Amino acid sequence: MTSTSRLPIGIFDSGVGGLTVVRQIHRLMPHEDVLYLGDTARVPYGTKSPTTVIRFACEDTRFLERQKIKAVVVACNTASAWSLPTLEHHFSLPIYGVVVPGAEEAVRKTRQGRIGIIGTAATIRSQAYVKAIHALKPDAQVFVQSCPLLVPLVEEGWLHHAITVAALKEYLAPLLRKKIDVLILGCTHYPLLKPAIRRLIGPGIRLVDSAETCARYVQRQLVLQALAAPGNQRGRIQPFVTDEAEHFDKLARRFLRSPTERAWQVDLASF
Repeated sequence: MTSTSRLPIGIFDSGVGGLTVVRQIHRLMPHEDVLYLGDTARVPYGTKSPTTVIRFACEDTRFLERQKIKAVVVACNTASAWSLPTLEHHFSLPIYGVVVPGAEEAVRKTRQGRIGIIGTAATIRSQAYVKAIHALKPDAQVFVQSCPLLVPLVEEGWLHHAITVAALKEYLAPLLRKKIDVLILGCTHYPLLKPAIRRLIGPGIRLVDSAETCARYVQRQLVLQALAAPGNQRGRIQPFVTDEAEHFDKLARRFLRSPTERAWQVDLASF
């Protein structure tokens, strides 16, 4: 164990969706301190160009780095898809994303090699999951579906609303026609929709939750790199946001399902 192991994990996302990753990390590693940055002034990243997403991700990472952290988790599928190579090139901290762990889990779970992916427009457009899956299993058949309505519906709290169910039916129908046997939830908002999705796809299709797979991956990497925190006290979760701190606090309770510190509002331009 090194002194660095006592430092917090830095996690960022464009908004609140990455809190599903925070929740899973704290469930697996309750002794870790977490600093979370939600770039709520510029949400969503899923509709932005790759150049813009990369610039935002670098600014987010720079802010977290200056808070004295030991690693960065890119808890955003869009940012993971577009910015990870750039972040790894420009920053010396260990940096973990959500795409590769999700792809690895999907390849482990598939029996017929027919994998479906739902995500934001930018994540789907990046082809990051498709490339990661084919690097592991070149003969896999991968089918993708952009789901632009789901993030606002989740943030509205309409997890079981008829409108949400109708949207899910529309988005999932093309994938179900392809007879997929694994479905990747390629957005960190989507774990909140798992009960509704499960009812629509039935028990025969295995789900891959990118928040869960990312948390397990981060846990393994911290142990391998001797960065895991000592287990002598419960870790804190300190959120930072770039806008609407009070609104974030309300949503955070829904996503985390546990208490957290109040969000601090920050201006990334000053870092």
